[in-house]
Amino acid sequence: MAEQPQQVVDGELQSSQAPKEDMIAYVMALEAALLPCLPARELQAIDRSPHPSHQIDVERHARDFMEAAKKLQLYFVGLQREDQPTKAETLRKDIAMMEEELKVKNDLIKKQERLIQGWRKELKDQLDKHNNELERV
Repeated sequence: MAEQPQQVVDGELQSSQAPKEDMIAYVMALEAALLPCLPARELQAIDRSPHPSHQIDVERHARDFMEAAKKLQLYFVGLQREDQPTKAETLRKDIAMMEEELKVKNDLIKKQERLIQGWRKELKDQLDKHNNELERV
């Protein structure tokens, strides 16, 4: 019984299924490994049993459980790493933000330069107007 979920988990690791389906498979494998261990009284009775086959069953179920738990843990660690951007991704994002900021500031500088040019033209026109009036007088 525990061999079948183990094969299912191994098969799903090799296939390229969606992460949600992988997680469901890991949880099912963990559950299948746990099911024989659920009734604590029976487990204690089997553990105390003098029959070696019972001891082997307990050890096999414990091993299956630990393997499924390890795979589930590795899966969750992998998910955690996927959520954290790599250093290269972080640097790319920072560079993109800086480039956008630079573009905005360059646009602002161009706009202010156009305003200054406009003011210079207005001042020159006023100066010419005042000089013309002075020449008339």
